[in-house]
Amino acid sequence: MYRGHTIGVVVPAYNEADHVEGVLATLPGFVDRVYVVDDRSTDDTWDAITSFVESRDRQEVTDRDGLDEDPVSEDPPAVPDGGRAAWSRFVPIRHAENQGAGGALRTGYRHAHADGVDVTVAMDADGQMDPDRMRALLDPIVGGVADYTKGNRLGTGEDSREMPPFRLLGNRLLTALTKLSAGYWHLQDPQNGYTAISHRALAAIDLDRIPDDHDYTNDLLAQLNVAGMCVADVAMPAKYGDEESTIDYRTFVPATLGTLAYGFIHRMARTYLENGRYTVPALYAAATAGAAGSALAAIGVLGAAIAGSVAIWPALLVPVATVVLTVLAFVGGTMIDAAHNRPLGVTRT
Repeated sequence: MYRGHTIGVVVPAYNEADHVEGVLATLPGFVDRVYVVDDRSTDDTWDAITSFVESRDRQEVTDRDGLDEDPVSEDPPAVPDGGRAAWSRFVPIRHAENQGAGGALRTGYRHAHADGVDVTVAMDADGQMDPDRMRALLDPIVGGVADYTKGNRLGTGEDSREMPPFRLLGNRLLTALTKLSAGYWHLQDPQNGYTAISHRALAAIDLDRIPDDHDYTNDLLAQLNVAGMCVADVAMPAKYGDEESTIDYRTFVPATLGTLAYGFIHRMARTYLENGRYTVPALYAAATAGAAGSALAAIGVLGAAIAGSVAIWPALLVPVATVVLTVLAFVGGTMIDAAHNRPLGVTRT
């Protein structure tokens, strides 16, 4: 328990046999329940998890009963979901089929919500996330400042220095797109999976909607915005070791773009249109139509110019004017959108 709040930690694990035990062993003592989800790994991850949990459970029995030796006959009984007895701190869960990073998180969230945990932390099993930073994630929630907190490796140049250039560029691009999709205009590093969520916020989102892949973070933010939840960025340095990324960019990029688009459309409908507020959606629609019209007009002018049937510079006046109006519509939409979302109290710590 932390400052009067029960704390759960979801640890999704896929092929992390070399790291998962170290992560579980270093979790802070105030964590009440740990839901470690093996997403049908193809290595020895499940064996590593169960070996660690059985060892810890036996030690708890020893400590509880004041015995000198591990009572082998008192192994904690398994429960149907693959977890442990009700008193156990660790709940190991194994998927029958691989469901992806989002699917593993979804499973852990369901268990934490069913158990009534006050705050649920998500922490990867690869050792990149510092358990000592967990308090910083929890403080804004238990203090009533935020409903959801997430790590931010882009707050300062020092924090982002260890991030590979390719990841840094992609993360900054996704930051910009997620701001538009989710409506949290001061947010950074949306792909950061080190997060904490209150029981209230967890109950407000649709767990069935969370995508299976790594784009789950983008969807969660869009859902939280529609639910009116406050989000806090928590500064932390990027940390990389010998772990390997499980992201397949051939599927991740199109899936994430689809998730961002859906989140944006859903937010426009639920936040604005359903409440009779049409200005922001109208401006964004005008900007979208203007961008498409400008591109088509420019292509037509260039084609005519190449054919020699028109002078290029005078003919470009219409596409240029359309671009200017498009930019004005987009900027106007983002400014009003940002002002509308400001009361959500997005903070950085």
